Amino acid sequence: MNNPEVFASLKVNIEAIPTADAQSPAIPMNVFNQDAENLYYWALDDKDQLMARGLTENWLDDLMPRVQASRHAQGMWFKERHAKQDAEREWKEKSPTGYHLRDQLLAEFEFAFYQQPSLLSRLDEARKGNSHSDMIQDLTDLALLGKDHIPLLEATHFDLLLLDQAIVLSDELARILAIANGEKAEDGSARILRDKAYTYLKEAVDEIRRVGKFVFRRDSERLTGYQIQYYKDHR
Repeated sequence: MNNPEVFASLKVNIEAIPTADAQSPAIPMNVFNQDAENLYYWALDDKDQLMARGLTENWLDDLMPRVQASRHAQGMWFKERHAKQDAEREWKEKSPTGYHLRDQLLAEFEFAFYQQPSLLSRLDEARKGNSHSDMIQDLTDLALLGKDHIPLLEATHFDLLLLDQAIVLSDELARILAIANGEKAEDGSARILRDKAYTYLKEAVDEIRRVGKFVFRRDSERLTGYQIQYYKDHR
């Protein structure tokens, strides 16, 4: 089975890990996943000796599927993280246009509605909020308000196309902001699932290494395969 299929088959086990128990990777995930795969092939040659000292066969049999599931979970997290980073950049590029258009509509409407106190009070309401979400909602609210009073706007030669532009821009900015805000949430679902998949894989890796280090504690040649190469290289 490919990585997504294996992940789907193990998802119940991975999600069953309590969020409080999910660990974040201590080393880069690509390195950890590859080390785990290397461990599988290394330990396979020592299978009989490891099992003779108490390693359950399931730990070794399950290791590669856990590696595949971990790789897929990391890929999903990588995809989500970068999608949200792209959204943050897009927000920085496009949100000023939203603020400018909202301010333009407020100024144009105040000019066109100067003899309509009830309409002017609605403009005052739109000016109260200062958040990004307020701006997005204001674009839609103002556009609909304008569409309800087109004769007043036409009398001032207002560009009616701005009303449709405001609705389209409001929808677009809402989508971008939702993605961008999700990126800032480090406890997002993809991140949690990646950490759980890592924890699930680490459980098997730790058990195999534990037994291997004991069995080959006096055999430096075989012992090296049960040590974490990343730490040895970065001492």
